[in-house]
Amino acid sequence: MYVPPEWPHEVRPPDSPDWELSAMAWLLDAVPPDYRAYGVLRRHPIALARMAGHHVRASIQAAREGYRGAAVDLKDHLPPHAVEAVLEAYRSEGPRLVRLAQAVDLVERALRGERFTEKLRH
Repeated sequence: MYVPPEWPHEVRPPDSPDWELSAMAWLLDAVPPDYRAYGVLRRHPIALARMAGHHVRASIQAAREGYRGAAVDLKDHLPPHAVEAVLEAYRSEGPRLVRLAQAVDLVERALRGERFTEKLRH
């Protein structure tokens, strides 16, 4: 079965044996550990995917806000090289979170029954 390039490697393709279990394990790794305490999220992977999507998108927003204010907020408390290192961490984390959000979206769509088809490139 075809899955888009953004599909997480840790998740088996839809319709393969135990693919939903691999999706749930991966999604639980994408959210705070406290989410594991909610049985409803283990019983209903679509709910877990939805909550994971909200969590990751909120993390993206938080990273953007943190990046915008880091230099001003930290300049009086950290040496310039440390401020730059913090900004570099944000510059790395932002794209990682965006990729994660895309992957969570794909997994949620698959859990809802969507099937992916390869697009022909010219």
